[in-house]
Amino acid sequence: MPESVLGLPAEFNAALAGILGLLIGSFLNVVIYRLPKMMERHWAAECAELTGKQPESIEKFNLLVPRSRCSNCGHVIAWYENIPILSYLFLRGKCSVCGTKFGWRYPMVEAATGALFFFCAWRWGLTTTGLAWSGFSAALLALALIDWDTTLLPDDITLPLLWAGLIVAALGWNPGVLLGQALWGAVAGYLSLWLVYWAFKLVTGKEGMGYGDFKLFAALGAWFGWAALVPMILMASVIGAAVGIAMKLASSLREGGYVPFGPFLAGAGLTAMVFGPQSILRVIGL
Repeated sequence: MPESVLGLPAEFNAALAGILGLLIGSFLNVVIYRLPKMMERHWAAECAELTGKQPESIEKFNLLVPRSRCSNCGHVIAWYENIPILSYLFLRGKCSVCGTKFGWRYPMVEAATGALFFFCAWRWGLTTTGLAWSGFSAALLALALIDWDTTLLPDDITLPLLWAGLIVAALGWNPGVLLGQALWGAVAGYLSLWLVYWAFKLVTGKEGMGYGDFKLFAALGAWFGWAALVPMILMASVIGAAVGIAMKLASSLREGGYVPFGPFLAGAGLTAMVFGPQSILRVIGL
């Protein structure tokens, strides 16, 4: 366990980070829901501009406004109804006005983010390294759920995550990964999936993945170095194939019969953060 900071026990520091993670998780719920819609509105505005049409006048919509509200009755969520996990339990997962049920994902995202932040502070302390990996884990969690819902991996998250990996390595905040390893990890991560994409397209005439997957894998290469890419892509592929087969047997595949790959890349990245990249090979029996 790392040394304590601020004169406080290391356990207290980890708990403090966990509480911060709960709050960040509440914000991630907003990002997961709103960012794809913001992208769609931006695309619609660009299309209208290209066709010479006047963009529709719509309510201002971003990560901060409007305030969160019930999708059924429009009740604006008060601050005391938005306390991570506690408010969900107190309200029994329902709107306080109309009784519409809120999804279970909201408290799960908050709890997962809190647990990841707790782990990062427990392992690296309240240090620049601990904060860096906390941000890494929050970004991957958001990307995984956005991709699962929409098959989109927004550049607004993947590209900053990629640059953050390179900057963290350059500043020496990522022990064990030098800047050269991070740089070539980013290059190899992007090019490897890019080559697979084009090989698959040339053979089948279909697109097997999107460019967001290339950028996400490049970001993972920047954080872990080029040597970690093979274990992570193997784990993501094995789990992705298993989930896809299970969904097909259960007749739960979405229209088109596809399963987004981003969530499995993100899962491999989080596994590598917690257990180390080489442990992935042991998990899948290699």
